[in-house]
Amino acid sequence: MEIKGKVALITGGGTGVGKGIALRLAKEGTNICINYAHSEKEAYEAKAEVEALGVKCAVYKADVSDDDQCRAMIAAVLKDWGQLDILVNNAGRTHFVDHSDLEGMKGEYFDDIFALNVKGTFFMCRAAADALKKAHGVIINITSIAGVTGLGSSIAYAASKAAEISITKSLARVLAPEVRVLAVAPGIVLTRWVEGRTGHIDKLAGETPLQKVAEPDDIAQTVYALIAHADFMTGQNIIVDGGAFI
Repeated sequence: MEIKGKVALITGGGTGVGKGIALRLAKEGTNICINYAHSEKEAYEAKAEVEALGVKCAVYKADVSDDDQCRAMIAAVLKDWGQLDILVNNAGRTHFVDHSDLEGMKGEYFDDIFALNVKGTFFMCRAAADALKKAHGVIINITSIAGVTGLGSSIAYAASKAAEISITKSLARVLAPEVRVLAVAPGIVLTRWVEGRTGHIDKLAGETPLQKVAEPDDIAQTVYALIAHADFMTGQNIIVDGGAFI
């Protein structure tokens, strides 16, 4: 898919992996729509960085766990741009609970995590489906290695990412042949989610063949490649973890 001049919407696009994806696609000439729910300052800082790369950028506030807000945001993007070619479902949420602490894995944590990670991914895909079919577009869902291994920040988080992988496969069938739907599953990435967890980061880095953990652009490179250079791929969950779980 030629992405120069296309329009991409990235949920949670103002920070971390989402920002990395925004900048990578912008470098390739894609116009960027950054969604945020809480990080307004960071979203507008990311907008300035994107625009400095010579493309257009707009910011949209919406809580993607809310179906009505998802639909309203897609409507606003289409009104402003007249098209939507790429959707990256990057917004995510977790609660850090040791897997052995079964009582600590509260029901409200499950509800909170699943509302954004699972329902939010589906709501965004559904809201954007018609526009993406018209554009013969691409959806990329940012999942996690946790959805494959059952490890990660909490049992609920791992389960939510496994559900996102399943949604990716289902929608790849439903939206074909017009829309390709893929997932990228990072291992640990150096974002604000892991700030202050130096020992954890160093341990995981030492366990990978590449002896490091990912930067946001490492994930963004894979996202870009799947969008621009993988026209015969759909329904796959691509693991990007430095070889930690080979």
